[in-house]
Amino acid sequence: MIAGSEGSQRSQRSERRLLTGNQAAAWGARLGGVDYVPAFPITPQTEIIEALAAWFDDGSLMGRLTMFESEHSMMTAAGTAAAAGARTFTATSSQGLLYSLEMMYAVAGWRVPFVMVNVSRGLASPITLESDHNDVLAARDTGFLQIHCATAQEVLDAVLIAFRWSEDRRVRLPVIVNQDGFSLSFTREPVDIPNEDAVRAFLPTRGDLDETLSGPSPQSLGVAVLDGSTYSYFRYQMERAAQGALPVLLDIEKEFESMTGRRFLPIDEYRMHDAEMAIVVVGSLGTQAMVAVDEMRAEGVRVGLVRPRVLRPFPRNALALTLGRMRGVAVVDQDLSPGFGGILHGEIAAALYARPEPRPSLTSYIGGLGGRFVSVTEFKRIVDETVVASITGHVPPPRLLFTDEEARSIRMLQQIADDAPQYELGAPFASGLEGDRA
Repeated sequence: MIAGSEGSQRSQRSERRLLTGNQAAAWGARLGGVDYVPAFPITPQTEIIEALAAWFDDGSLMGRLTMFESEHSMMTAAGTAAAAGARTFTATSSQGLLYSLEMMYAVAGWRVPFVMVNVSRGLASPITLESDHNDVLAARDTGFLQIHCATAQEVLDAVLIAFRWSEDRRVRLPVIVNQDGFSLSFTREPVDIPNEDAVRAFLPTRGDLDETLSGPSPQSLGVAVLDGSTYSYFRYQMERAAQGALPVLLDIEKEFESMTGRRFLPIDEYRMHDAEMAIVVVGSLGTQAMVAVDEMRAEGVRVGLVRPRVLRPFPRNALALTLGRMRGVAVVDQDLSPGFGGILHGEIAAALYARPEPRPSLTSYIGGLGGRFVSVTEFKRIVDETVVASITGHVPPPRLLFTDEEARSIRMLQQIADDAPQYELGAPFASGLEGDRA
C-alpha cells in the first residue's frame, strides 16, 4: 500500500501489487467485468488466460471461458459474443494473431466492441519466442484500433480504457492492446489496481447498449454481397468511426485521470519541452530510450522521446505538430517490412510530409527484431547521426542496428556451416555500431 497522506487517499482508490504484464492484462479484464473469454494458448500470452481461468473457476469472476481449437475460431466466437451484448475479452500472439487475421477483418466490419490483448512476438521463419512488432502491425488495416503499452501499469489501464473506447456508440470497433512479449509480459512491476467501485462508475456494464442478437428475441443476420458503391459506403463508415475515435479517447482519458490520477494520452512525451532532437519508439523499448535521453541530457544534448501509445487511428496531426518543430527525428522501428523498411518510419514520414518546409531530418533505424536488446550506447549513436544529418542535410539510408561483435558472431556461425551462403552485412542495412550491450 502507499504510505503518507497522499498515499492514504490513493489507497482508497487502488491497491499496489507486483504484477507481470500478462497478469496486469488479466486484472484489466477482471476489473472490466468481462462476461466471456474465448481463448487459445500461445507463448507468451498463455499466462493471461491461465489467470482468468483460475478466477472463473474459484468464482471471483463471473462469466465463461471457452477453449477453442484455433485462433480463427476464437476470433469468430469473440465477434459473435460481442454482437450478442457480452463484454468480451481475448488474447493472442504472433502466429496466432495471423491465424485469426481473416476473421479480424470480418468482426471489425460487424462493428462489434471487444478487447484483445496481443503479446507481440516475432514471426516465422526463422522462429523466435522473443518480441518485435511485425505481428501486431500486420493487423493495422483490419479495422481494429490499436493501443501500445510500455509498462505493466499501462497494460492494465489500457484494457479498461479500451473497453470504454470500443463500446462507445461513436466508435463501436474492436481494440487491440499490445504489449511486448517477455520484456514486458513476464516482467514484474509495481502496478496500482483501481478500486472496483471506481471502475464500475468509469466502465458500466454493457446492459445499456443495443444488443444485436438476443436469445429471447431470435433473429437472423447475414452479410450481403454488395456492389462497389454500397461497399464503399460501409467501409467509409468504419474510416469515419476510426478517425473520430481520437477525440472520444481524449474525453475518456479525462475521466480516467479523475479516477486514477494517471494520464493516458495518445502520445507520451518525455523531456520534449525544449528538445531540438527527438527519438520515436513504440512499446517497452521506450523505457530504455528514457534512460538514454537522461544520459544525453546530462551531457548537454537537447533530446527528447516521443512514444505513440495509439497507432490506429494514427495520431498524425499531433505527431506532426510535436515532431515538426524538431531539427532532427530518429525513428527506431521494432519491425521490418521487406522491400520497404520500418513501418513506423514510413507513417511518421507521411505525417511530416504534409507540413510546410523546413521539415526535420528524419532518420530510420531497425532495432529490437526478435527481442534484440537496444543499448543506451546505440541510442546515443543514433542521436549523434541524426544531429549530423540535421546539420549537413544528408540523411543516411535506413540502418539495421547490429554491433561489430554481433557481425563477428554471425560470420563465425557461417564458417561453421560450410554450405551456408556468405551474405555480407553491407549497406544500406549495416550500422557497425560499437559499444557495450549494457
